[in-house]
Amino acid sequence: MRDVMLGVVVGIAVTAAAAAASAQHGHGGAGAEGHQMAQACATEFEKVVGDGRGFGLAFAADQNGYPGPMHVLELRDRLKLTADQEAKARDLMHAMFAESRPKSVRLLEAEAKLRRLFAERAADEAAVRAAVAEVERARSEVRLVHLLAHLKTRDLLSEDQRRLYHETRWGASR
Repeated sequence: MRDVMLGVVVGIAVTAAAAAASAQHGHGGAGAEGHQMAQACATEFEKVVGDGRGFGLAFAADQNGYPGPMHVLELRDRLKLTADQEAKARDLMHAMFAESRPKSVRLLEAEAKLRRLFAERAADEAAVRAAVAEVERARSEVRLVHLLAHLKTRDLLSEDQRRLYHETRWGASR
């Protein structure tokens, strides 16, 4: 359920960012309220990603039948995981967090550096290009950790467990 809420937060943030951009460019919209929603989402992103979680970076996998280890453990009773499956999912989750947390720190540092460029009025084309490249490199590393964990987790489950997982998380059979 928490992950569904994260999806909702991401959706709200995208909508808020679009509304804020529209208002900024004189097209009407949410104005300060849109900016506040976008800031709330950015704050949640920092909190979740800083903890090593994916904040939707593995939706491509999860929505298409490749469950993540943390989510499988959250649904362990419903999925009727065996003790072996639960232990392996727990190991995958711990390994995922151990690898993603330092990479997440680098992502958040890169995002902060990009914001500082603008806050300190030091932004020029070369600096912005370099900072954005650094952010996206870091983001891709975090995303890859989560996507690969989803690949490995899928192999732990039976076809029936995968179907049940997908129905539980996304409301439709896969």
